[in-house]
Amino acid sequence: MKISCPNPGCAISVNRPAADFGRRVVCPGCGKDFLFAEPCHTCEDFVIYDLETTGLYPDHDDLIQIAAVRFRAGSVVADDAFFSFAKPRRPISAFIESYTGVGNRHVRDAPPPGTVLADFSHWVADSTLIAHNGLRFDSKFLTATSARHGGPCREVPCIDSIHLSKLLFGNTRGTGHSLDHVTSRLRLSTRGIRRHDARGDVELLAAAVAEMRSRLGLDTALNGLPRHPARLPAPHKGSVLAW
Repeated sequence: MKISCPNPGCAISVNRPAADFGRRVVCPGCGKDFLFAEPCHTCEDFVIYDLETTGLYPDHDDLIQIAAVRFRAGSVVADDAFFSFAKPRRPISAFIESYTGVGNRHVRDAPPPGTVLADFSHWVADSTLIAHNGLRFDSKFLTATSARHGGPCREVPCIDSIHLSKLLFGNTRGTGHSLDHVTSRLRLSTRGIRRHDARGDVELLAAAVAEMRSRLGLDTALNGLPRHPARLPAPHKGSVLAW
């Protein structure tokens, strides 16, 4: 792929393999060191998050749990986190409780999903969101839940961390990119972490994102990873729920 050298006095288009997207390269014409990415993102503030829901369908099912942690300048900010249960419109099934560990007793006094996302939106501020399989799942739940909330919404940029896995491990047929596959390949410890609970999954995902970014040599703005939009309620003054 070709990207024009950002040096105004240089007319060369630098041709590099797609694997170099998001990495620093040197222009062979003028010697300028620059980031091989277009457009070039400068924001280094991210929020890594995970959702648990009553099912797979954003228009029918509801958010029941959300957990998130900040990821800034290439590192996890472990003491800056968000967590909340949410009370769905219908009772949580026995299957979902067995899978996630979240039952009706956990959400009995929780705020509704739209209120939880409004608090989440306030906490997120101007950060870019990161979720595993976010493009197909989490971002759709954010958007659908925000629309049901009924108030004004805003668009937020999102990254699907599956793209990190595909860049690092390839995308040949049969290569799995689930969080379990990624955790195994990176040899991350899961000791003491409850899987399919948002708090456990986001802790594991944050460690995976940090490790994959480092191995890929991506910059701290994660240039080279595609962004997609999701929607959150416009922030309001309210309680921000921390762990």
